[in-house]
Amino acid sequence: MAWPFLYLPGDTLSATELAAARLDGDVVEVGEGFIPADAVETAELRAASLGPLLGSGLALTHASAAWVHGALGDPPARHSVQRSSERRRNAVIDARLHYRDLRVPPDEVQVIGGIPVTTPPRTLGDLVREDLAAGRRVADAAHAMIAAFPGLAAAAVAALELAGPVAHKRATLAWLRRRAAQDEVTRYTS
Repeated sequence: MAWPFLYLPGDTLSATELAAARLDGDVVEVGEGFIPADAVETAELRAASLGPLLGSGLALTHASAAWVHGALGDPPARHSVQRSSERRRNAVIDARLHYRDLRVPPDEVQVIGGIPVTTPPRTLGDLVREDLAAGRRVADAAHAMIAAFPGLAAAAVAALELAGPVAHKRATLAWLRRRAAQDEVTRYTS
């Protein structure tokens, strides 16, 4: 799908022309593309701007998905993707991508701007699992997702309970349940 407010280098304008327009204040960068300076940056435009980087059969995950969903203001330096197709990739993946080969289940992916992106509950679960697996405290990206989507911690618990075997599932569920309980208390005391 062609996006009238998304300019990708090489489509109608070269990368040099777009860089000059950015210096003039006419466009601003969004992902791998540019939008008019006065355009609203939507989830669809964010996702579509990463289309040239992804190719087919990949879904945006983790902080990249959180950025597309609008929870993060800036895109990550390296985008996280996961295989969404049944077939494994045999081509070289772009160095700007952090690739996971395990297939993300189709029911945990939604298409935004023509690009597969993990659902908010899956995205939150992935962010929490990644941090807990590395022995870190849960990062701001997960908290930003919870702030952007009220009730998301409870939805992530429900989604993760239905998922099959997943690494660090028990610790992630415990953290998400505590957070969902905090959200519930906050909702009733506010």
